[in-house]
Amino acid sequence: MWPRLNRAHFYHLGPLAIPFKWVRSSACLLLLGWATTSLDLGQSAVQSPVLQPQPSHTVLRPEANRLPDANGVMAMREKAAKKRNFDLANAERKRQMNDDSALLLKLAKELNVEIEKASVETLSVSEMRKIEDIERLAHNVEQKMKLIVGAN
Repeated sequence: MWPRLNRAHFYHLGPLAIPFKWVRSSACLLLLGWATTSLDLGQSAVQSPVLQPQPSHTVLRPEANRLPDANGVMAMREKAAKKRNFDLANAERKRQMNDDSALLLKLAKELNVEIEKASVETLSVSEMRKIEDIERLAHNVEQKMKLIVGAN
């Protein structure tokens, strides 16, 4: 550690004597100032891009704003009609699936009640028909579930 010095230690050197602490701090400040200016000069040489004046409006190519020709309009209408037809067909399939599912549930409940009432272990003709109807409806619902598609 450096000994702590006060003003009395420097009186014998005269009025121009400066404490060492001030000399060290001013030297550090000078060194820091020199380092920052040299870095600023180096960056300004590297980072001086030429700025182009920006137009007040956006410049778009004419191809981007052109209206579709007759073929383009026809293609857009066909695509919209195709999507509308897919949506209508899907809505109809969903409605049919709901109806078939409700009928399937009703037939299954009726068949369950009939089987519980009958004490015979064999199935009657009406029970066999209901079983076939249930199988056919279940198959139809399964096929309709596969057919639901989206318009591409």
